[in-house]
Amino acid sequence: MPGPFAGFKWLALINDWSVFAEGFVQTILLSALGLTLALGLGIFFGLLGTSHVKLFKLLNRVYVEFIQNTPLVIQIFFLYHGLPHLGIMLPVFVVGVLGVGVYHGAYIAEVIRAGVESVPRGQLEAAYSQGFSYWGAMIHIVLPQAKRISYPPLTNQAVNLIKNTSVLAMVAGGELMYHADSWSSNNLYYGPSYVVTGLLYLSLCFPLASFAKRMERKLEVSS
Repeated sequence: MPGPFAGFKWLALINDWSVFAEGFVQTILLSALGLTLALGLGIFFGLLGTSHVKLFKLLNRVYVEFIQNTPLVIQIFFLYHGLPHLGIMLPVFVVGVLGVGVYHGAYIAEVIRAGVESVPRGQLEAAYSQGFSYWGAMIHIVLPQAKRISYPPLTNQAVNLIKNTSVLAMVAGGELMYHADSWSSNNLYYGPSYVVTGLLYLSLCFPLASFAKRMERKLEVSS
């Protein structure tokens, strides 16, 4: 009986390489758009969390606590299966972008909040004395200083987001994991399929993870 990594299985994968290439490209697009959404939500809700307005802080905590304490797969299932019952039909790609974007936006919000709070309070007060509004001071004075501290954890969130796109395979999301599952379920060549899929994810995540480690070392040296 041939093993899970028999040579003819690898040849079959090479012949059908376009299947994996299509999923890989889809994963990159999904990750890029999801990360853009996550950064937008993270910055917005992170700044709300640093505000002295109680309503803003409440909005931050509701969003962060709800998203962080419910599984991503449940959120994806709600978007894919629940919204149609409310009359909202979304393409599965949009479901993926919204799912990973909203989920990681909550974690990025905490990164941004911690980064902003690490900047001395005097910087914000000095900005006020120069006529800046709260949002103007945040955008032009505080955030540029906070970003140096926030870069490493933000990069780690980008890595996690890329890996979490694989959850979309459960709703036929069309990304890399879905294509790998579909291809291998047709011929039972699971060994080569998952090895190659893991390596493709590694090719995206390892450079980002290495960058995050370099940033952390630079912060340790400069501190």
